[in-house]
Amino acid sequence: MRPASFRWWFENRHTGRITVAQFPNPPLVVGVVGWLVAALFGGSLSTIGRLVSVVGFVWWGSDELVRGVNPWRRVLGVVVIGWQIRRLFG
Repeated sequence: MRPASFRWWFENRHTGRITVAQFPNPPLVVGVVGWLVAALFGGSLSTIGRLVSVVGFVWWGSDELVRGVNPWRRVLGVVVIGWQIRRLFG
């Protein structure tokens, strides 16, 4: 396989099948729930929701970076971690 090919980017290295997303994904659920709480509520609930979303998304991104089943998932993990760093400090 060549690194520029579709199959190289998306093939699950364990099963040989194309993998774009996997469910269920608890860290991603934590991130999305935290993000929704931050978006829907104000005050301290919003702050807590934002913190929970950052923890969930960084947890998910770190897991994908280390254990992602293909290059697409690993790159996506790096992008999500970068997005969270930008959210915190940008």
